Amino acid sequence: MRSLQNITLWLTALIIITVSGLSAQTQAQDIQVPVIEDGQAQVIPEFEDPENWIRHDLWVETEFDSDGNGKPDRMHVAVTRPEQTESGDLKLPVIYETSPYYAGTAQPPFDFFWNVKHEIGEEPPARKAGPDVQRRGERPIISNSLIKTWVPRGFIVVHSSSPGTGLSQGSPTVGGDNESLAPKAVIEWLNGRAKGYTTPDGNEEVEAYWTTGQVGMTGTSYNGTLPLAAATTGVEGLEAIIPVAPNTSYYHYYRSNGLVRSPGGYLGEDVDVLYDFIHSGAEEYRTRNNRVVRDSIIAGGIDRISGDYNDFWAGRDYLNDLGPLEAPVLMAHAFNDWNVMPEHSYRIYKALKEKGVETMVYYHQGGHGGQPPLWLMNMWFTRYLYDVENGVEDLPRAWITREDDERDQPTSYPDYPHPAAQDVTFYLSGNAPERGTLTTETTTNAGTETFMDNVSFDGTALAKAEWTNHRLMYVSEPLSDSLHISGVPSITVKLASSKPSANLSVWLVALPWEEGRGAQITDNIITRGWADPQNHESLTESEPLEPGKFYTITFDLQPDDQIIPPGQQLGLMIFSSDQEYTLHPQPGTELTVDLDGTMLTLPIVGGNEAWE
Repeated sequence: MRSLQNITLWLTALIIITVSGLSAQTQAQDIQVPVIEDGQAQVIPEFEDPENWIRHDLWVETEFDSDGNGKPDRMHVAVTRPEQTESGDLKLPVIYETSPYYAGTAQPPFDFFWNVKHEIGEEPPARKAGPDVQRRGERPIISNSLIKTWVPRGFIVVHSSSPGTGLSQGSPTVGGDNESLAPKAVIEWLNGRAKGYTTPDGNEEVEAYWTTGQVGMTGTSYNGTLPLAAATTGVEGLEAIIPVAPNTSYYHYYRSNGLVRSPGGYLGEDVDVLYDFIHSGAEEYRTRNNRVVRDSIIAGGIDRISGDYNDFWAGRDYLNDLGPLEAPVLMAHAFNDWNVMPEHSYRIYKALKEKGVETMVYYHQGGHGGQPPLWLMNMWFTRYLYDVENGVEDLPRAWITREDDERDQPTSYPDYPHPAAQDVTFYLSGNAPERGTLTTETTTNAGTETFMDNVSFDGTALAKAEWTNHRLMYVSEPLSDSLHISGVPSITVKLASSKPSANLSVWLVALPWEEGRGAQITDNIITRGWADPQNHESLTESEPLEPGKFYTITFDLQPDDQIIPPGQQLGLMIFSSDQEYTLHPQPGTELTVDLDGTMLTLPIVGGNEAWE
């Protein structure tokens, strides 16, 4: 590990500032741009006053027509830049954020979500269509995000509304190709290869003469997905991205190993629900967009009956589109993000490393959102947008905020997972309906244990219970020393069901369960996962379970990096319907687990030796 306190001294010795294509001391009214200290772009006094910023908007023409009116869609774009760029003598790089949320979203009551109270594998109750979104905001301001941070440091900030939202033309597709091609068009315009216009339908052109064309993108959640989407087009001029809590696969967001599963906090949400939530575009095209996109393409693809992975989901999985991506990527996520779960960033980070793309990852221990420390973002953008050789590519690859530390004070590691992490396998001994044992000693003839599904009890209640016949719990001995888990746990479950279909949910928890004001987000749930036993052989094809027959299914839990303190016990909980995430079938399904065929694998720093 490299301590954060030594980073500044280390960088100061390393940095040799050279700027390719843009002088490190570009003069515009005797202003030095950029000003670099410790590898970071510093605030320039002449750029600090918002009264001296130029703000204007325009429409960039794309290569698609997603609202079907026979004309290429135009995206609404807003620019904020220092007044010193107006003459064209000073050209600055751009930090760009795009979003479907800027112009407003559907408002409560959210009665247009799917009803999850039905049997697994059955046709769900019809969903009520969402309300018309009331567009908010007036031109030229689309958003004020990023501006106060980056304009004073010598960057231009650009925002755009996604297709079919706000004053951007087209239709939302929630992961369709137009959501990748829209920001691509804006970047092409910033580099003089696409046309921008002063109005959505006029012919008066606007040129981006005030920029170098070097663009970086960032954003959080959906706004973090779109930088990755743009980068998968390989568009020239997109030099670096920082996706924060990005949804990198709509299948992984709304399904889990064949199971219909909601994102945390949004029970019953799906692609069509999100479409209704964001559709704030022109009223005259909404009926057509709903019919063609929502009620045809999306309705025909989401398959809430089987939950299988199909062509619709494959087309909304950015892991499948990484071929053209070359822009350096700084991923950011939280290990306790149960909305856009941490697997979303890890799967892309892992693939980009294998592809040879310059990449880095930042994780913290909180919930949804949370960008990297400003100094790290600054170094990333300064390196790739100003071409300053600040050594960021030589820094450790992984930055993880430890449990009791502030988010802007992460600990550095050579990589994630921790290079010293080794898989340790745990086995089960039963004591249902009370707690059994979790041990690294292989068990034989451990028999079977049965529990009954009952969604009336939430996961927390089941985890806290000393005994219940609605879950199985296996607990380790109390830890004599701290235990560092780093990586992706996995589980193999051999089970039989009394019905042809059943939910399967797994939580790994730390016990005793902590409650009250002093409880932290890292105290209780270590990680969790969900799967459909009907997909025990294939993610793309499920098969009904033969009641009473045993099947074996193996799947990953969510990635984690957590240090469990001494005195805690690891608890593996296996249950069926998860009240906050899965469908809610009628209680009564019995699941029987063969303990000899069931095991948990944990990536532990130091491996078996550390566990012992």
